[in-house]
Amino acid sequence: MAKHGSLAQVRHVVLILSGKGGVGKSTITTELALALRHAGKKVGILDVDLCGPSIPRMLNVGRPDVHQCDSGWVPVYTDAQKSLALMSIGFLLEDPDEAVVWRGPKKTALIGQFVSDVAWGELDVLLVDTPPGTSDEHLAVLENLKKHRVDGAILVTTPQAVSTGDVRREITFCKKTGVRILGIIENMSGFVCPHCSECSNIFSKGGGEELAKLTGSVFLGSVPLDPQLSSSLEEGKDFTQLFPDSATFSAISSISQTLLRSLQTA
Repeated sequence: MAKHGSLAQVRHVVLILSGKGGVGKSTITTELALALRHAGKKVGILDVDLCGPSIPRMLNVGRPDVHQCDSGWVPVYTDAQKSLALMSIGFLLEDPDEAVVWRGPKKTALIGQFVSDVAWGELDVLLVDTPPGTSDEHLAVLENLKKHRVDGAILVTTPQAVSTGDVRREITFCKKTGVRILGIIENMSGFVCPHCSECSNIFSKGGGEELAKLTGSVFLGSVPLDPQLSSSLEEGKDFTQLFPDSATFSAISSISQTLLRSLQTA
């Protein structure tokens, strides 16, 4: 399918989905983007999570003024090399801490415009951080992206069975809308001790892998909880600098390599 307009020079578009909030979807999106950049790729993040756009905070970009050019909104670059571009719905809100209480049609129209009108330029991979659940917002994102192309979706879950039950709904959603499932990531899979670096399983383990087997999807891997990384975020430290030394980095790097390989065969 031909690509048009703002996504014409974007090689791959990947949706990041989760069945419910609180599974660390935005963190996984940010970490994947950083790992892909580390691997020499030009990456974009489209943060459409109206429930709480948290990626600008993680990438330490604050509240930039967003400008428009002839081909649409200009994304915010997080580095001098312009290898990681971000466009967040949070940039367009009057107050980023304010809850977004809009009726369906207004939300859908904003998402439609937002998805179609960002001047990304040349990118290897665009990651789309979607709102949790399978709502109208999802359909609005998909309908607008499908005018261009969507390579597939990554589903994020946590080890507990309830969360994996939520992801089953996402799998059904993908099948109904014809979106290829690139794989499942189990986040918060074990806790890395900040003192001895041992990884303990606080929750049950293996829910993501089990779900992948049941649904015939690829299991991309497990990502542990790293309390040092979490607290550095809370303290406003530079996540991009701390991430390569964190316990999550090797897991995410390996997942990003698997993702790149499967995108080549898309």
